[in-house]
Amino acid sequence: MTNRADIDQRAAMTIDGAAHSTQSANDTTIAVSFARATNLALISIDGTGSIRFVNPSAAKLFGYERAEMIGCPVTIIIPERMRGAHTGGFNRVAGGQKPSLGGKTVEVSAIKKDGTEFPIEITLSVWRDENGMGAGAIIKDISERRERDSKLLRMANQDTLTGLPNRHRFIDLIRDELQAERPLTVVMLDLDGFKDVNDTHGHSAGDCVLQAVAVRLPYLLRGDAQVARFGGDEFAILLPNVGDPIAAQSEAKAIVDAFATPFDVAGHVLDLGASVGFAIAPAHGSDEEELIACADYALYKAKASGGRACRMFDHSMKSETLTRRLMRDELLHALRNGQLELYYQPQINLEDGRVFGVEALIRWNHPVRGLLLPGAFLPALDQSALALEIGWWTLDQASSEAARLWAIGRPDIKVGVNLFPAQLRAPNLCEKVAGSINRHGISANALELEVTETIALHDNDKSLEVLTALRQTGVGIAFDDFGTGFASLSSLQRYPLTTLKIDRSFIANIINRPGDAAITKALIIMSKELGLDTIAEGVETEEQEQALRLLGCPSAQGYLYGRPVPAANLEQMLVAQPLAKLANM
Repeated sequence: MTNRADIDQRAAMTIDGAAHSTQSANDTTIAVSFARATNLALISIDGTGSIRFVNPSAAKLFGYERAEMIGCPVTIIIPERMRGAHTGGFNRVAGGQKPSLGGKTVEVSAIKKDGTEFPIEITLSVWRDENGMGAGAIIKDISERRERDSKLLRMANQDTLTGLPNRHRFIDLIRDELQAERPLTVVMLDLDGFKDVNDTHGHSAGDCVLQAVAVRLPYLLRGDAQVARFGGDEFAILLPNVGDPIAAQSEAKAIVDAFATPFDVAGHVLDLGASVGFAIAPAHGSDEEELIACADYALYKAKASGGRACRMFDHSMKSETLTRRLMRDELLHALRNGQLELYYQPQINLEDGRVFGVEALIRWNHPVRGLLLPGAFLPALDQSALALEIGWWTLDQASSEAARLWAIGRPDIKVGVNLFPAQLRAPNLCEKVAGSINRHGISANALELEVTETIALHDNDKSLEVLTALRQTGVGIAFDDFGTGFASLSSLQRYPLTTLKIDRSFIANIINRPGDAAITKALIIMSKELGLDTIAEGVETEEQEQALRLLGCPSAQGYLYGRPVPAANLEQMLVAQPLAKLANM
């Protein structure tokens, strides 16, 4: 088989002209005709480094007439800073050394007649015959490819709305500072009242505010500070060489104070504040993820205090963070060793008692503490990589159960799967969902992905885009625990929902609190008008069920119908009692 190097050498030798060719006249004529017609740039030089042949494509590429290049040193197309290295290498090869780049394709810089420097891809070949040493090159302009690569790199590292670095790039910046063993402060900032801007003035106004913040923040800060946008209205700031708590506190307070000045956006004067949390390296952490987590926890404390405040991470928070980290280590062990399991709770049609769906709920079979519910361990995950891993595991297990339900003759039952916040922000969520569906051979409508309204609205536009893409695959989308977050009623029209799940807090007091009953009734009516399925969560008594029937609620879920059970128990129950109430299971 002829390899690329052989082809390159043969082409380079033939274009060196009939005087130096050992081929037949006919072959030489064909080769020269090809060299002149091809859009590949071809150049050949002799043992002195002078250009012996250049085809029209090469002359055009470098901005010369062919006659101008013939006989000139090849260094006319080599940038001045690279000529010394070229000459040294050429002389070594001319002296008999084996060429290190012979037959290889490399990317280097070249220079045109007008002095413009540009990137090329070049494949070199070297030969020796009765006329001495010769060399040839096949050259390709890769300027457009480099520009595409640069654009992709910018997209990977830059927030498209504000032009600021994104989370990925920000982590790299912190890592660089830590590797240089310099002190630094990481600041996390969240706007107070931003959601009201979106709800009142629209998302275009919200985008304008975010762009204005991207301008205001760098203006406030020292010249070496780096500002990034993480998503939604959350920004991050890196303050290099700030390791003193007093200096860091001063910088953070200045940011909060600066946001007391209203924003003027499209004729609207918007009074927004900012909450800030910060952490210092090395005092509060020694790696980038830890520092961001510490600053984010301090931000949470600032928000919890009422907003428009700054908080520094302290050792009590450190203790809590350490506890979370140890819990994550245990969870990773649990995932790797089969200690995690999905339980399933039935969802009931209130009209006929039919089981039409189940919600997958994660449990941890802890070797010491026994069976743990999600509240005992999921808060430790936050936005960690482990949250994603457990989220993908949950999705896969639920899809597997949907396939088993089909196999036992219950394809009518959909499986609800809770999405982690980290999954909703993962760029490959749609691919992961599609992959799980295909892997288990189920219909897309066998799954319903559940997100809480608070999670979905954290990065409103991005969440809308992701959920819309998911809905287009055929899976259902449910708003879980609805009524406890900050979703406006108008947001229900924007999101591609299939189901609204009314939070258990309203159902618990539906009998003795008229206000909760009124809210529940309003949600049922609104959901029906929007064409959504409605599920009341946390139904525990027949009195609650009767109240929901009177309010027109079509379906429910709760201990009245059955506690969450392992997959094997669920399948036995569905085969034995497909339409019965499950309270005694």
